[in-house]
Amino acid sequence: MPSPRVKGKPNPPKAKAATSASNTSTSTSRSTYPIPDAFFTDIDNLATWRLIVETLCKYLDLPDLGTRSGLKKVHANFLEISKRLDTVYAAAQKRGNERLLGAVVGIWAKMCTDAILRDKLFREGLLSKVMPLTEYDSTRHMALNALSLMTHHGGVVARREIALKNPILLNLIQAHPDDAKVLELATVTMAHATSTLLSAEDPPDSRLLKELQVRNVLKTTVESARKPIASFYMIEHTFLFLSSATRHCPQDCKATPGMLTLLVACLRSANLTRRCNALGGLIRYTVNESETDRQNLDPQRLIAAVQRRCPDHLTEILATYGFERCETTLTLRGMADHQSAMMRCAEDHDLCALGRTLATLIQRTEFSIAEGMFQADGPPGRREPIDLGLPFTMWTDALPHCATALRARGTPADQDMADVLDLKFFLIRSPVPDAVVLGQRVIERNPDLAYAYYAISMGPNRQQGLRAAKKGLKCKTTTPFVRQSLLWRAVEHAGDLGVATLQSARAGDGDEAEGIAFLMSAWEDAKTFTVEAPPDNHHMQTILNWYIILTVAIKGPKLSEDLRELADAHHKLDISEQLMNTISFSTTKTELHLTRNLILELYPEAVKEWGAFIKRIDELDFRIEKQKPLSYTQADDDLAAWIENMKLEDGSEEHLHPHPRSHPKISLNNVMLYRCSWCTNPSAVLRKCGGCGKTRYCDGQCQKKHWPGHKTECKRA
Repeated sequence: MPSPRVKGKPNPPKAKAATSASNTSTSTSRSTYPIPDAFFTDIDNLATWRLIVETLCKYLDLPDLGTRSGLKKVHANFLEISKRLDTVYAAAQKRGNERLLGAVVGIWAKMCTDAILRDKLFREGLLSKVMPLTEYDSTRHMALNALSLMTHHGGVVARREIALKNPILLNLIQAHPDDAKVLELATVTMAHATSTLLSAEDPPDSRLLKELQVRNVLKTTVESARKPIASFYMIEHTFLFLSSATRHCPQDCKATPGMLTLLVACLRSANLTRRCNALGGLIRYTVNESETDRQNLDPQRLIAAVQRRCPDHLTEILATYGFERCETTLTLRGMADHQSAMMRCAEDHDLCALGRTLATLIQRTEFSIAEGMFQADGPPGRREPIDLGLPFTMWTDALPHCATALRARGTPADQDMADVLDLKFFLIRSPVPDAVVLGQRVIERNPDLAYAYYAISMGPNRQQGLRAAKKGLKCKTTTPFVRQSLLWRAVEHAGDLGVATLQSARAGDGDEAEGIAFLMSAWEDAKTFTVEAPPDNHHMQTILNWYIILTVAIKGPKLSEDLRELADAHHKLDISEQLMNTISFSTTKTELHLTRNLILELYPEAVKEWGAFIKRIDELDFRIEKQKPLSYTQADDDLAAWIENMKLEDGSEEHLHPHPRSHPKISLNNVMLYRCSWCTNPSAVLRKCGGCGKTRYCDGQCQKKHWPGHKTECKRA
């Protein structure tokens, strides 16, 4: 990058190929670039790091590192440029010229904004050249600034190498407790580097965690956040680091005083992104202790439970909702109707009639189709299957045979029922992905068959499942069971996607807004489910857990400190747990169950311990738009700005990451940009309407369905 002329200073001499001169300092044996003594003097007289770096770039005849074309030239001449920089570093090291050492490190840091150059430099031992500079008062801030920027742009390998230097960075913070810049830069560096290793899906090796000193880093980070000299920029990275550490280091998190309460306190922040990131960290904290939610109905236990009768207060609640609409009633009636239909088929062999009955039952309740067979008394104590001339013995095997019979009739209604039977058979007998494939074929024939969307939503692909659930909810004809099941799947998929997206989000790339859009979608559907579904719905606890923790995260400081606004949801949850225990559905300690308990348990303590702190950060957050981070003060830290800025070929500037905010503020209005205008499915890859450019859609099908209501507005635009 060409440097501005320093008033009163001569231009430094160009590097020459000659190796002997009486006025040059000794360089390394492999060097062909002597460093004149006068150059050291010129360097010592320069006022700022940026001037020193620019002067050195000019002396070494380096291309403009602030442009992409300049970095391309570095790629083309990497070995030569690397040799020049190594020569200067060695000469400065020999002369003990700390300022020149720092300047070389600054140039290397700038080169690290290019991923390929960064990896080459790290392979050549860049870190071993940077770390010694943290020991000198004159270069400590410069070296830490370089490390911070390297981790910001670093890949996994580079960040791993830097994370292994955590013990050194911890010692620096302890040795310089009143140095605000050391506190900020060392903390940010550890947060960037360590978070990358802790955020991976697979747990890190235990030996690596020991080398990283995760517990000491957590403890020091939380303690540092409490200091009055802690900058907003540092605290933002503290929040992100703490959220990333919970999945694979729960014991270290638990052993760190104030850490979990700080994450819970973040749920009262005015910053929506901060709240949702904290929620993700709290959910991940419970993963290792959680149980899988697998509820399987035992018909005999259900019948026995009903015969014992519910307690009066639960009976009154079910009566208020309507016994005929309750899941227990529908399930028992469905089981009885299923058995009657099979007995009737045994007499008349009418597979079409059986198929229509079964298709109706399947869309009425989840557990209406139970396994069974036609049996007769055999030897004492045994029952044996009997052949009634039907093409099936096991009752669930009747589903595909009935589907074939219905398709032979050829009417659209019979086709729909046949598809429902096949989908249910696949969900019972085949791997779920097979049911998903079938469901996709079904909606090609009839895009308004809600049960097909339900089958697709049962698949493991979250985005595909969420899209299917949202589309299914827009179908004109459905049943309460199918609608409630689609709401359940929509909440689960959107909630999981929101947490996962926020965990992997990078500042400024839009992922935070997408993640929050997912959580907003989950919250809205959870609210709808809790209003519409019967009190004894076996998914009620799961949805209420989602609703409670998402309400805390989305409403934030609008909620009272005692969370009295959630009293009704808590009451519903208590009733649901009592009902499930009554009908022999045990309460499972899922991630959501444990997260809800954790938040509610720590909330009062969190408000007391960190409430004032969060309010102070929110005030800084409000004012920070016109502020710069501590590391950008004018004097020697203008080098950080130089390293971060990239000039485009048209002369404009591009900032390589948003400063000073590490994660931009997101409002609920931003979130709507990630919602389909028809089905409200959240996604970052929606297609804009080609007419008005205002509405967004999942695909052509959603746009077509939205067109009758949108065309007037679109044509007006």
